[in-house]
Order: sequence, then C-alpha cells, then structure tokens
Amino acid sequence: MIRFENVAKVFQGRNGPVQAIANINLDVAPGEIVTLVGPSGCGKSTLLNIIAGLMPPSSGHAFYHGEPVQGIHSDVGYMTQNDHLLPWRTIARNIAVPLEIRGLTAREIQDRVHELISLVGLEGFADAWPTQVSGGMRKRAALARTLAYDPRTLLMDEPFGALDAQLRTRLQGVLLSLCRKLEKTVLFVTHDLDEAIALADRCVVFSRCPGTILTEIKVGLPRERNLSSIRFDPAFLELTKRLWTIFAENNWSDEQDSTPAAAHASGLQIAGAGT
Repeated sequence: MIRFENVAKVFQGRNGPVQAIANINLDVAPGEIVTLVGPSGCGKSTLLNIIAGLMPPSSGHAFYHGEPVQGIHSDVGYMTQNDHLLPWRTIARNIAVPLEIRGLTAREIQDRVHELISLVGLEGFADAWPTQVSGGMRKRAALARTLAYDPRTLLMDEPFGALDAQLRTRLQGVLLSLCRKLEKTVLFVTHDLDEAIALADRCVVFSRCPGTILTEIKVGLPRERNLSSIRFDPAFLELTKRLWTIFAENNWSDEQDSTPAAAHASGLQIAGAGT
C-alpha cells in the first residue's frame, strides 16, 4: 500500500539546510499496522507528510497503492495530536465536515454520520458541543471524522499523546478494533514504546536526525489483542525490553519518556521536520 524508495527530505532552516530524513526504504502492506518510533526530531512526521502528499521528498520516491505520490490525495485520513474540532459545530456536524466538502446530499451525510457515531461509541452525544464532552469523546469524534470518507489508509501522528494512561488504552482498543474490522492500513507515529508494540504488526525504529531506519521489530503478537491484559504477556514484555534497550544503547532514553505528559510536551510540527 505504501512504499518509500531511498527517500530523503531537506528543509531550509535559518542557518542553512537541515536534513530531516535520509535513505528511507520502507514498504507497508495493505491492512498492516506499522508504528514509527525514534528520538525527537528524527523525521517520523515528515514521512507521514510525504505519503499524504503534503510535501514532496527532496530525493527518492514515495508510492501509494502502486502510484507515485504527486500531491495531496483523498485516500488517506490524517489524525494528529490536536483533535481540531470546530467549536461552533456540534459533534455530528464536526464529523460531517469532510462529507460536506465532498458534496454528499444531506440524507447521505446524515446516514453516514449516524453510522460513524455508532462505530466509535458516541451515541447520545451527536448534538453536544465540543466543549461539553470529555477529551476522550473529542478524540472519538476526531477519529470518526478521519474515517468519514472511508480512506484505505490512516496516518496517525501521536493522536493519543495527551491522554491519561487508562483513556489512552481504551482508545487504542477502539482504534485497533476498527482498523481490523475495516481492514485499514495504518502508519502510526508515537513516543510511547508500550503503545508502539501494543498496536503494531511491525515497529520501525529511527535513528537520530537525519532520520534513517535503524531496525525493524516484527511484533508477532496475535492480531486480535486485549490491550489491557497484553501488557502482562511475557512476549510483549520482551518486545518492549528490546525497544528500551535500543534507546538506551543509543543514549536516547533521556529524551524518550513514555508518559502522556512527556509525549504532549514533545510537540508536533505538521509541516516541518516534525517528531
């Protein structure tokens, strides 16, 4: 579904060019969930922006579904750390935004929004304003909006980074269940090493900037997972230990904190070198 061939990206900084990523070669199969981890500033978000068509690579090639990425396309959904809900629209009308842009009829929009609200568990909150619902509900609404036009691929840039551990685990479960049910391909950036293993079929570890792929970890856990209990599985613990060991060996541990507060503090740059 996704392919990067020798992709590099250079940005013009205040003091000259800055290379965000270099020599990225990566394939993501249809229906696969791949997580991206690495130290801050290693270009993980840049990779998402390239496959979304928001920016071209400086060199190399990016392909989506076998075709070169040549601009913004509508077959990917992009969810970031900020839910970007419009405060003057209800939850239902926020979810409807991409459907309105696509020119669907009022009845088509109503039916699709009703389906999505049920899908993400927001029944009873369709007419609520964003300020009237919890952070978790806002994230569910943002996820529903991302799924509105049924993209085959989801690009997710630390979407749960600011949430507490319990709520994060609950929404991770919602996401995993939906992606398996709807057969979505997912490229997921995270700073949380537990999250990187819990969600993934494969975890890709980046080096420091300029980011290159240091190694890949095939997760190998059952695709249907209980995210509340899997963290006690010896296989899960061994995989997370491998990740922490990689970070410690590369002296990244001091800048890699798996807590929600640290992930939130790390920030996000949609159009820059990113995280």
